Amino acid sequence: MIDYTQLYQTLQHIPALRSWLAQLPAQVAENLSPHRWGDLPDWRAAFEALPDITPSNIELATNVSAGSATDATPEQLQLLEQELRKLHPWRKGPWELFGLAIDTEWRSDWKWDRVLPHLAPLENRLVLDVGCGNGYHCWRSYGAGARQVIGIDPSVKFVAQFYALKKYLGKDKPVDLLPLGIEALPQNLGAFDTTFSMGVLYHRRSPMEHLRELRETLRPGGQLVLETLVIDGELGDCLVPEDRYAKMRNVWFFPSCATLESWLRKCGFRNPRTVDLNTTSLEEQHRTDWMHFESLADFLDPRSPDKTVEGHPAPKRAVLVAEAP
Repeated sequence: MIDYTQLYQTLQHIPALRSWLAQLPAQVAENLSPHRWGDLPDWRAAFEALPDITPSNIELATNVSAGSATDATPEQLQLLEQELRKLHPWRKGPWELFGLAIDTEWRSDWKWDRVLPHLAPLENRLVLDVGCGNGYHCWRSYGAGARQVIGIDPSVKFVAQFYALKKYLGKDKPVDLLPLGIEALPQNLGAFDTTFSMGVLYHRRSPMEHLRELRETLRPGGQLVLETLVIDGELGDCLVPEDRYAKMRNVWFFPSCATLESWLRKCGFRNPRTVDLNTTSLEEQHRTDWMHFESLADFLDPRSPDKTVEGHPAPKRAVLVAEAP
C-alpha cells in the first residue's frame, strides 16, 4: 500500500536529511505495524481495491483535483467512491477525483488561502508539514512550487487516505506522508526551508517544547508557519481548560496572540508576528456525508454560539509566522 523507496532514495541526495535515513525505515516499519493498528488490513484492502484510472489532468495550484468523469467508466467511478468511503472520516480537504467530490469536515482550502499571502515563496523549497492529517496542505505546498514536501502525522488512517489520493495525484511526485510525530525527528535537524504546524500546538502538553522542536527542523532563516487556537487577551493571557474544550480532551494551552508571539521569541525565533485571526465558522468546519461524526455545530452552546458547550470562548484561530535564527 505504501512504498517509501523513492523518498529514501531522494533523502540520500539531500545532505541535511541524509543522516535521518539511519533510523527512518525502522521508525516507519514500527508505526505501520498491524499490531498497532488493528484496522490496517481493512485500510490496505480498500487501497488495493481502488480502480486503475489515468487522470487526464491534475490540478494542485488552485485546488486539489485529478481527472474528469470521462476518464473512467461508471463502474470504476462507483468502485472508487465505495473504497474511498471505507477510509471515513475525511477531515481535511476538499478533494475531487474524476468528478467525485470528497466533501470533508474542514474547508482546508480556506485556511490555505489565508496562509498563502504570508508565506515566503515556496519555489524550490524543502517543506515539512507537522501533524498534517491526510496531507491537504502538503499538496498545496507542492502546487505552489516546493521542491520536496514531507508531511508527518502519527495517525495511519490519515496516511492511508493520503496514499489513496496519491495514486491519482501523482505516485512519482515528491510529496510524501510519514506515520510519525515530530518527536521522531532527529534533534537539531536544521534542514527545512519552511515548516508548517497547523492545528497542533494546543494538543501538546508542553507548548515550549513543541516550539523548540519546530525551530530545530528549520535551517537558519527558514520560516515557521504556525496556526493554532487562541483567545482574545493581552500579553501573558492564556486559557488552560481544566477538562474539555469543544468536547476535545487532549487540549492544553490557548494563549493570546501577544502571549504566543512572546513564547516564540523566548524559543529563539526571530520577528514572530500574527498575520491572520479568524473565528471558525460553521461553513468552514461542519459535518458532511464524508464525515459523519460530531463537528463544530455540536461543540458550540446552541443558546450562545460565541461559547463552547463548556462555556469557553468559541474557537478562534490565528496564523503566526517567524524565522529561525
